[in-house]
Amino acid sequence: MEHIKSPFRGIANDVRGRALCYKQDWKAGISSGIGILAPTTYIFFASALPVIAFGEQLNRDTDGSLSTVETLVSTAICGIIHSILGGQPLLILGVAEPTVIMYTYLYNFAKGKDDLGQKLFLAWAGWVCFWTALMLFLLAIFNACVIINRFTRIAGETFGMLIAVLFIQEAIKGLVSEFKVPKNEDPKREKYQFQWLYTNGLLAIVFSFGLLYTALKSRKARSWWYGTGKLRSFIADYGVPLMVVVWTALSFTVPSNIPSGVPRRLFSPLLWESESAYHWTVIKDMGKVPPAYIFAAIIPALMIAGLYFFDHSVASQLAQQKEFNLKNPSAYHYDILLLGFMTLLCGLLGLPPSNGVLPQSPMHTKSLAVLKKQFIRKKLVESAKESIKRKASNSEIYNKMETVFIEIDSSPIVYLLTMNFNRFCLI
Repeated sequence: MEHIKSPFRGIANDVRGRALCYKQDWKAGISSGIGILAPTTYIFFASALPVIAFGEQLNRDTDGSLSTVETLVSTAICGIIHSILGGQPLLILGVAEPTVIMYTYLYNFAKGKDDLGQKLFLAWAGWVCFWTALMLFLLAIFNACVIINRFTRIAGETFGMLIAVLFIQEAIKGLVSEFKVPKNEDPKREKYQFQWLYTNGLLAIVFSFGLLYTALKSRKARSWWYGTGKLRSFIADYGVPLMVVVWTALSFTVPSNIPSGVPRRLFSPLLWESESAYHWTVIKDMGKVPPAYIFAAIIPALMIAGLYFFDHSVASQLAQQKEFNLKNPSAYHYDILLLGFMTLLCGLLGLPPSNGVLPQSPMHTKSLAVLKKQFIRKKLVESAKESIKRKASNSEIYNKMETVFIEIDSSPIVYLLTMNFNRFCLI
């Protein structure tokens, strides 16, 4: 109970700790050069693809009230704000599956009420975000984040497994839906005839598993036995975005006699088109929500606040695990406070809020790091080349490599960073 009696203490400590390394983070990040491009590209695609999928799910579950535009805009706005003002810049933000599920429940509730309906759904969701933000403010102010350090590793990994299961579940549902006629579509159209629905579904399976397999294989390119070292490093660094581009291009190479719309593609209106423009003025409709529903919004807000508090904090915790050997301090309290402001902003703009996501956050940290085995391999090769230049015997080369290996392996550092983790602020 001691932390409750000292409001703002945790936030103040986090701000002071962040201020000590903020300038250096930017200087080191800017000076890192092109080396920062590989992890940036990798984590961009790793974050954007799920957000696009969740946007399509929201579009389907909310009858078009929300779509991919809103999920991408929310992720972009919150990601930029957090990268500049956040206490833990390694944390990746995005619209997550739990948010999609909660917004689906909110929509189904609003749609069934004559006083709300689809027209006031986003306005009522804005009030839910308002109460959620208020609760997050209180959690941050009264230092509730002290309990984060009591979470065991297994708790975080279990939650991460839950998110992974939700990802897999949505992927399977998406593949199955490719064999069906979309809702509100005319089943008599040529592309929805049985043979073309079957073709569309098979193409979806081929492209999905093809992308998955090649992307996973490309990440292990450094251990391939063929190709030059530079080529293998390039494929390992940029393989995932490259495979996304390749398989997307392949989807456009289908024969010309296949009807338009096979394979099925994602439609997304632009920000300035009428389908999206009304979101920016949703705040004007919040006054039309009946007072009873304004206060009823506290109930779902309580659940969302608890979910965001745990999800955001666990994602931050897993992004700064001990084996990553980070030097900069954590900022749990301050980040929850900032999350409250971002949740409020998204609600007022009619956007689904973004929070720290799994598994992208620890993936971000790993993408910036050089694993110990990669570092050892590099040092062993350098040692062997140096010995060969001196025309050493085979036994001398072996003894030198063994000495280097023992020396590195006894080091307490498990992960050595490519660019120094102080420069992570720009990602």
